[in-house]
Amino acid sequence: MGICNRRHFLLTICILQLITTVERQVFDFLGFMWAPILVNFFNIIFVILGFFGAFQYRPKYIISYCVWNALWLGWNIFMICFYLDVGILDKNSDILNLGTGSFSWWHVNGPGCKAIYDVTEPEFFRPARPANVTDCVLDYEVVEILHASTQCILGFIAIVGGICLSKVFLEEDDSFIRKKNKNQQPLRN
Repeated sequence: MGICNRRHFLLTICILQLITTVERQVFDFLGFMWAPILVNFFNIIFVILGFFGAFQYRPKYIISYCVWNALWLGWNIFMICFYLDVGILDKNSDILNLGTGSFSWWHVNGPGCKAIYDVTEPEFFRPARPANVTDCVLDYEVVEILHASTQCILGFIAIVGGICLSKVFLEEDDSFIRKKNKNQQPLRN
């Protein structure tokens, strides 16, 4: 009974992570934010791996999912710091778009936002960045920070749940005990 509750808990966290990551991936594609697109893609793969690990009682899958979630947690903390301009980070730099000049889709299309463009000479292969954005209910930084914070919470819960579940799976795995008993030599007097 206890294992099913932990297992269902981790499966629920995996589903929530998958839904929120796919949603985030869609908006990163709309804004051509290439670094987050790549990292989100890997997160989707590892969430599916963690889901199958919990579903099929595979502790190694769950452990790799937990290790990825630690990296995912670090990435999302970086995203929060990036959009808050912590230290030398600058949200207007080309770090996340890998030099393409793209910007967050939420910058122009956020709730209530009205963009004002001052394009004198358009650049080829670079999207036109607005000169000013007004009347936003939420600034794009806040929306991006909320996305990253949600992922941090889900990632932390996934790490804790994954460790607990893999510990239970490894304790109940009797194949390790059989291998251990085969290798032991009987005592001789």
